[in-house]
Amino acid sequence: MQATARDSALSLTLPNAAATAALAERLSPELRSGDVILVQGPIGAGKSHFCRSLITARLAALGRAEDIPSPTFTLVQTYDLDGIEIWHCDLYRLGLSDDLAELGLDEAFETAICLVEWPDRLGDRAPSDALTLSLVPDSAGEAREAQLSSTAPRWHPVIAGLSNMAGELDD
Repeated sequence: MQATARDSALSLTLPNAAATAALAERLSPELRSGDVILVQGPIGAGKSHFCRSLITARLAALGRAEDIPSPTFTLVQTYDLDGIEIWHCDLYRLGLSDDLAELGLDEAFETAICLVEWPDRLGDRAPSDALTLSLVPDSAGEAREAQLSSTAPRWHPVIAGLSNMAGELDD
């Protein structure tokens, strides 16, 4: 995996699905209540794989394993992590932006760890202090380009730490 970093952004070349899962596993312990990751990219970019890997890693740290279904049809799946919830949201099928209020995302953004696929559906309701993960698949194979970025100071040391671990993610 190759990495380049600048200020509060990091670009990674993830050669395969295992590297995408490794990135999620490295990021998982850094997350706390109120953290939001906006996971964007086209269909097949690895958004759900990243989110499921992150949730699996977080559960494993607690000695637990669960089936992690895609929230494509339910829009939201929640996981209790001993007092902290993870919300995995797939907004692809979301209709009107008014539907967001019914999901309870505004409160979840403040109290839970939220992983949001298709964050463009949030419009102006996307938290300004979120971490954005953009995944772009390589048309030639299973590699993908990952771009992590945020303007929020909370994410600067996290992004810097991931940059320092980039060489380990190749293993």
